[in-house]
Amino acid sequence: MKYLLDVNALIALGIFHHALHGRVMAWTASLKGVPLMTCSITELGFVRVAAQAPNYGFTVQQAQTLLNSLRTKNNMPLTFLPDGIDISLFPAWVKTPKQTTDGHLMQLARANGALFATLDERIPGAYLIPGR
Repeated sequence: MKYLLDVNALIALGIFHHALHGRVMAWTASLKGVPLMTCSITELGFVRVAAQAPNYGFTVQQAQTLLNSLRTKNNMPLTFLPDGIDISLFPAWVKTPKQTTDGHLMQLARANGALFATLDERIPGAYLIPGR
């Protein structure tokens, strides 16, 4: 199996003082080489949130550097997944504007034989990263 990381999972993975960093690190350690993927949407979300949230304190450039270092970590490299999915493939549960990105990422993961890994319990059919 392989996993496309949601923005929230990518942020928790990369930001050491994130409240759920330990949870995501424990999960990734248990995978033992299973591919973890990002895409344009999740990478842009990572940089935006890391640079915008006052409690993280990153500039756009620092967030980009952190993301680049996550990509090349020897014990858990991230693979970039190109996005070729158009909006005609939203899952049936997408009803509100807030659900559109999650629905798109879910379809992108499925189209590439992956699970959409998230910390958000409200996404139907997504893989919820387990707690400790």
